[in-house]
Amino acid sequence: MLTFIETDQVERKTIGKGLGEAAEIVGPEICGASKVRGVLRWLGPGERIEAAPLSNAHQLLYLMEGQGIIEFEGKPHEIGAGGGIYLGPGEGAQMRQAGAGKLKVFHVTVPPA
Repeated sequence: MLTFIETDQVERKTIGKGLGEAAEIVGPEICGASKVRGVLRWLGPGERIEAAPLSNAHQLLYLMEGQGIIEFEGKPHEIGAGGGIYLGPGEGAQMRQAGAGKLKVFHVTVPPA
């Protein structure tokens, strides 16, 4: 099944104070992906993504637009569009907005095969 996703036209939902907006774009209901979850996130000043350590899953945080900071193992790393971080099982990270514009982040979670 082929599914085209217009990322600028998906319905966004505010998900909590300081957590920005989100729209699920990969999952069972959207494209039949039963083991993969993909969420777009938009972050403004002071907002963040918490990619909690998951003992049984791999995660990818990919920055599509904007300037941000990824905090991994207590150390901040500046990144721009096209940058990101892969997290193996048991690893977690935080991403926050650092530039003038909003961040657009693709967060993918995949359990091990």
